[in-house]
Amino acid sequence: MGELKIGVVGYSGQPFDHDQGRQLLDKAYDQLEARYPDRAKAVVSGLTDVGIPALAYRAAVERGWRTVGIACAKAFKYERFPVDEEHIVGQAWGDESPTFLNSIDVLVRVGGGKQALQETADMKASGRPVMEYELASG
Repeated sequence: MGELKIGVVGYSGQPFDHDQGRQLLDKAYDQLEARYPDRAKAVVSGLTDVGIPALAYRAAVERGWRTVGIACAKAFKYERFPVDEEHIVGQAWGDESPTFLNSIDVLVRVGGGKQALQETADMKASGRPVMEYELASG
């Protein structure tokens, strides 16, 4: 069995309860650890060091998991998390979505806007596992 690649999507620019976001990520990670105890894990997210991706990467590092960032070139306008592996695909937000979805085994959505919801729908359509958690923004 190879490494389990866990895609994480959710709020980036919108305000949300960071404590609740972290609790939901920990819940998802604990469930994945229990479900796949013998597999190494990597968290794959949007490279930026903001919002849910930032929380997802920090929680992954605490667990000793690898980190992978997949984003479009616009990510360079933001603070980036020092991931173990980085991929820049396209110029506009969403250009990276097909590469992101083809790079993961399971998707975790914590809140999120239009792109997160579209990626979740696409992942479900592919028949691969999705874990969804609602998180209010604002």
